[in-house]
Amino acid sequence: MGKRDELIAKYAADLKSKCGMEPDMDLLTKVTIGCGPAIYNADAETVAASDKSELETVKNNFLVKKLGLADGPELMDAIDAVVETYGRSERNKYRAVVYYMLTKHFRKEAVYG
Repeated sequence: MGKRDELIAKYAADLKSKCGMEPDMDLLTKVTIGCGPAIYNADAETVAASDKSELETVKNNFLVKKLGLADGPELMDAIDAVVETYGRSERNKYRAVVYYMLTKHFRKEAVYG
């Protein structure tokens, strides 16, 4: 099992245990690959949910650029909802898990078609 496969298994476990959802493994794999080398960097692999500039980056680089959504207040509302689902007190909010939940939230699975 390669490093990426180990990370995908870890993200799937987080989705099950911390977020209470059964992951679509095919989509989770595609979202993880889409994160690129960030998943191998300890700082970049997580989302600092308490850092407003970090959340702006998620909104602009992922929701607007990657998923092609129009900027609006509903984007931050969705990020807040995902952070709430993951658990505000959860220290490590993995980027791939956050992106996966946002992709599902906006029903943009086709982006990873």
